[in-house]
Order: sequence, then structure tokens, then C-alpha cells
Amino acid sequence: MKAINAVRMGGVDVLPLVEGGKGVSVSTGASAGAWAAAGGAGTVSIVNADSYDEAGHPVPQIYHGRTRRERHEELVDYAIRGGIAQAQIAHETAGGQGRIHANILWEMGSAERVITGVLEGAKGLIHGLTCGAGMPYRLSEIAATYGVYYYPIVSSARAFNALWKRAYSKTSDLLGGVVYEDPWRAGGHNGLSNTEDPLKPEDPYPRVAALRKLMRSFGLDETPIIMAGGVWWLEEWEDWIDNPELGPIVFQFGTRPLLTKESPVPDAWKQRLLTLKKGDVYLNRFSPTGFYSSAVNNSFLQELRGRSERQVAFSPESLGAHDVAYGVGARKREVFVTADDLAHIRGWEAQGYTEAMRTPDSTLIFVTPDRAREITADQVACMGCLSECKFSNWSQRGPSYTNGHKADPRSFCIQKTLQTVAHTSGPEADEVVDNNLMFGGTNAWRFGSDPFYSNGFVPTVRQLVDRIMTGR
Repeated sequence: MKAINAVRMGGVDVLPLVEGGKGVSVSTGASAGAWAAAGGAGTVSIVNADSYDEAGHPVPQIYHGRTRRERHEELVDYAIRGGIAQAQIAHETAGGQGRIHANILWEMGSAERVITGVLEGAKGLIHGLTCGAGMPYRLSEIAATYGVYYYPIVSSARAFNALWKRAYSKTSDLLGGVVYEDPWRAGGHNGLSNTEDPLKPEDPYPRVAALRKLMRSFGLDETPIIMAGGVWWLEEWEDWIDNPELGPIVFQFGTRPLLTKESPVPDAWKQRLLTLKKGDVYLNRFSPTGFYSSAVNNSFLQELRGRSERQVAFSPESLGAHDVAYGVGARKREVFVTADDLAHIRGWEAQGYTEAMRTPDSTLIFVTPDRAREITADQVACMGCLSECKFSNWSQRGPSYTNGHKADPRSFCIQKTLQTVAHTSGPEADEVVDNNLMFGGTNAWRFGSDPFYSNGFVPTVRQLVDRIMTGR
């Protein structure tokens, strides 16, 4: 195994190891600070992070506003206060070692307000901004305003080319690195394009080599590329280390830090990770963002898949093969379906899926009455956690604050499920974990086969970093 040496990143020498940012209440100051204290770059998530009361208990994010817009303002306030709190914890835990980065989703509701609010309230505590889930053109401008480095997340050289030419070339001195997030292997939301097959993963090496070639044409020979997605043992990536074609490479670990003592996820989640088998992580397109996302294939995702499978097209009037009348809703408003689809509908109704819900694509999905009430309630309670949401049809742009489409019942309230799974405990935890969204990279199944975790061993962050540095 080649020696794993420090790299220059964000103005200092650090281990070439980055903790990946993991959404709502998962990448906290405790885990990020511990990663930085071990010599790498820790990442706090400022996506609706937890803040705390005077007793040190997390403040529940409860919304009182009567309108979506009012609730959205409450959400922004929660996010800023939580981001500042986590940055403070990370700074104190790191003890001056490593780097502390803050992760934000560009497609998060009011992302710029949250970023600037956190940076204002945590001056000097955050060294870098990591940002993906969209095209964050203004990331470099925000970083320059506050004197921090920035780390855009891309999944292709083409994406970085657009960012560079439109904005980043003006602030190249603060570009700390470029995160290549593999769209097939990384956990959470992924950047698959319409031309890429989600079922046919591509080798990341040619894609990263193309990214480096482009960066060299911009004079970015020594700017690190951070490989994110599918990294487990570094000995499997030995040909990437000190590779002249690739230049400086840093490795990002998003899934592995879930299973550490500092990780805030519930014990039920940690134990579930140890039982996963190959194929138990599912790349799906149910997210209200419209992006593909990678998550554990539990009952939550299976229920979403069932919604889409129990789906038929309809016409508002008799047209062609859609000539059989069917009544929708309590008022039995008439639409028309095919004879074959009516047979399917009768079969689903016999199984208890008696409620038909319209989608923006002129289809009907069939769910139980309880599920229909839950979907409707979640849509009504929307607080605008995304810039645009296909589940609730929210858009942060006024004056109507809608995206112009009907709400889509085939998706879900991502804020609700991520808050629920991150904060569950007690005897119901196993059920809660199985029935909510559990993001994870496609290599999450390796927890159960890696001898490092034998007998259910859960390491500290430092023990994990030390193990990673051995290469095995």
C-alpha cells in the first residue's frame, strides 16, 4: 500500500480524508469536529440542523405559521440557528486541528439566506463551503464575501466547466477543491443526467481524469479533486494515489461515518447498517427534488414504489381506448380509463387501496384511506424546505409560491421523514427507521462484511480515520 500523505487544501496541510455532509441533523458538529481533530476535513450540515435549548436538548422544529410562506420563514430561522450551533460545536471539538466545512444544498429553500446567516453568526469557525444539488453559481461570490474556501459538488467535467466560465474563474484563489460525486455510488441526492442510465454505473476514473484535464486548462493543476461515492478501503484506490494523470486526490467518506460513536443517528439505524446485504441500497427517483437519490431499500421506499406501480392513465373525457367511466373521490367525479385498467383498479380496491389520487401526469395512483389522509396532510403542512417541491408544489418564488404544477402524491415530505428518522429513539425505533428515509451510499452493505465491524463493533471517529489510513 502506498503511503497516504497530507495534501494542501483550504490553505493548510490536512489528511486527504473528508467527511461527507449528510443532510438533516446527521452531519453534526460532534462528528465533524471529531473528524477534523483526527487531521482531516469534517463537514457539518447546515440543512435544517439542530439547535439547542439552555439545557442542551435539541429544539423541536415545530411550525406555527398559518401559510406556507410564514412557515418557511420559521424554517429559515431554525436553519440559521442550527447551523451556527453546529459550527460552534465543531470548532470546539476540533481543537484547532484539520478543517471544518459546512455543507448546503443549493436547491434547499432560501439556501443563500441560510448560508449567509450561518457565516455571519459563526465568523471564523467555518473554513469552507461545500455545495451541490443544483448549479451553485453564486457559491464563489458568497465565499469571497466571507473569506472562506468553496468546494462545488459536480458529477461531470461539463458541469464544472459551466460553473467556472460563468462565475468561479473570478474567484479562483478561494477554490479549495472540486468534489466529484459519483452519481451512481454516492449516498443521498445524485447528479445523474438524462443521458445517463441509472442501471449502468460508469467507471469513475475516466470521468475524474476528464475533470482534471479540464481543470489543468484553467490553471488548476494543484487544486484537489475530492472523490466522493463508493470509497471504502483506500487500497482499492491505490492507483489513484500519487497518480500524475489525476493530480492531488482527496477521498470523501459519507456513509462510513454513520457508524461511529459520534454519529447522531439512532442506534436502530446503526444496527440496520450492520445487517445490509449487497443490493439493499436503492437508487430511486421518488425524491420531491426531482433528483435521483440513493437510500436503504426499506419499507418506506417499498411503499413509494407500490404507489407508482398502482397507477393508471386517465382522460377527463371518453377518448379512444379510455372509454370506461370511473368515479374519483368522495364526489365520484367522472374520468375515463381503459377496460384493462379498470380491472386492475378493482383488484387494488379489493386489497384495500380504495383511494384514487391524481398526479400531474394525468394518472391516478391508488392508496389506502389512511395513506391518502397522510399524504394530503403532509402537502398542506408544507414549510418550503426546498426551493421547489414536486410533492407539495411549493416554490419559494412569489407571488403564488407554487411551481405551477399539481402536487404529486407519488413523492413524499422529505423534511418530515428526515427529521423523524434522525430523532427517533425508544422501543419504536426499529419501526420508525424501517418506515422513513435512510440515505446511504451503495457500499453501505459492506458494514456487515468488513472485519473492522465484526461482533457489532462501533468505532469512534478517530478509530475510523486511523483504520482508513492503513488502507484496509
